Amino acid sequence: MRRSPSTFEELMARLVNWAEAHPDIRAVVVVGSRARIDHPADMWADLDIILVTTDKDYYLSTADWMRSIGNPVLTFLEPTATGNEIERRVLFEGMLDVDFSIVPKEVVHKLIRAEISNESAREIADTLGRGMRVLIDKDNVAEQFRALTSYVKARASSQPTRREFLEVVNDFLYHAVFITKHLRRGELWWAGTCCNCYMQRLLLQMIEWHAQANHGWSYDTWFRGRFLEEWADPAVLEGLRETFARYDRQDLSRALLATLNMFRQVALETANRLGYEYPVDVDEQVSKWVRNCLLPSDESIPKSDADSCCDSETPTQQ
Repeated sequence: MRRSPSTFEELMARLVNWAEAHPDIRAVVVVGSRARIDHPADMWADLDIILVTTDKDYYLSTADWMRSIGNPVLTFLEPTATGNEIERRVLFEGMLDVDFSIVPKEVVHKLIRAEISNESAREIADTLGRGMRVLIDKDNVAEQFRALTSYVKARASSQPTRREFLEVVNDFLYHAVFITKHLRRGELWWAGTCCNCYMQRLLLQMIEWHAQANHGWSYDTWFRGRFLEEWADPAVLEGLRETFARYDRQDLSRALLATLNMFRQVALETANRLGYEYPVDVDEQVSKWVRNCLLPSDESIPKSDADSCCDSETPTQQ
């Protein structure tokens, strides 16, 4: 067996030699921390590669091609962050982890014409716009990527409309009720994944808007919570300590109520900055119902409310 590369630089050199010999590979571009100046790669960083090809299916259906680059320990497929494309993740010997985004050449042209959703635009801005290291570019595709990023950045960092703001608020409050009902059924896994994952994504969106409303819409909030500890408000960071839960009914109840309070605080401040009206009456109605279902023994809550809040649900499991 051929000796596997021992460093990412050696692996990239092999990747270039391999790509140059394959006509279907049109561009190879490094993105992510190994192409960034701001927050560059450290010793734990992986290697993110955009592989532009005219034969996407081959690279997704087989792993044979990777052996020309190194000795793979394992590989698997997963959707990209926006779910629009599929990427192949590979762990080579020496624990060199590489993320290959396999992009058809025709998709690249759609990106260049900006035929993309806002979510895709945000991802592109966060990857290509932060740094690119072009290893191969047979059709001048990578240079067109560079021209795209300034447009995409402006499109991705804009003030939310009233409708967009309320969509996030209503989505969040709806799922507070959703989680509460599943907790009352005793479905801790279902409630926990929604509380710790889905609700936190909605909270993150509001935290991003909060930071940009306070600092300007060009303020850098990165993407998917990267380096949140550097750009979010200190009071927000302090509040986040209480918003994640263990696999435990009581702790999930505590975390859900803390997340409701955190979201309300951040959303109210954001709404004031934007000149939007926050649906206080809806929040109060939902929050009271959730509290009464989760904390029926709380002396501050009238017994009648606690008794009636979840009549259709099975009793709380002890």
